[in-house]
Amino acid sequence: MRPAQLASTLWERALDLVFPPRCLACGAFGAFLCDACLRSAPRAEPPRCPVCWMPVLSPAEGPGAGGQPCPRCRRKRPAFEGARSPFVYDGAAKRAVHALKYDGVSAVAPAMAAAMAGSLRDWVPPVAALIPVPLAGGRRRRRGYNQSQLLARAVARDAGLPVLSRALVRRHAAPPQARSADEAARRANVAGAFAADASRLPAGGVLLIDDVMTSGATLDACARALRSAGSGPVYTLTFARED
Repeated sequence: MRPAQLASTLWERALDLVFPPRCLACGAFGAFLCDACLRSAPRAEPPRCPVCWMPVLSPAEGPGAGGQPCPRCRRKRPAFEGARSPFVYDGAAKRAVHALKYDGVSAVAPAMAAAMAGSLRDWVPPVAALIPVPLAGGRRRRRGYNQSQLLARAVARDAGLPVLSRALVRRHAAPPQARSADEAARRANVAGAFAADASRLPAGGVLLIDDVMTSGATLDACARALRSAGSGPVYTLTFARED
């Protein structure tokens, strides 16, 4: 372990002694997201569309993870090839996202990333690197970190892949997607918001990392910017998916 990593680990352990971590969902001491709450969180299990990972409601809509895209993706295919999320955006999973994104609880990121890494091991998309969804500069300064970058770094350590934090940038800030009323508004909100640096892209596919997928508009805009810059196939992995 490098000196900086050792110092960071020792500091974190010292803080745990003074301020023991508590599960943000149930309040139990021991972890910021305990195993019991993770087990109780609704899983985003198949049958689901292999492209957008929305649930398939009937056999006519497609057989799920290994089959054909859902009717929505067949009508308007997103720029990414496929998506996965271990959890539905509800219960303890929703609390974890809110704690990381809005409450400054960055310490919950490793537990979230571990679940994402498990999904990635089962899925194994053909990617050469991970790219976190970039955060607007002002929002990052206020938050103190980019939650997608924290998740990407932790997932990358498990996957043995590099994180390309500067391959994709946000051209301009936009209102938070949560404030947009519908999918059309969300897509308009992020249209042209991202740009990719072709010189930083790998030869193969890339995996976009974010905390939650709702309409998929942000991930689609990111994927379009990457493909326009010459990227290989783009896949997406988030902690939770809003059904």
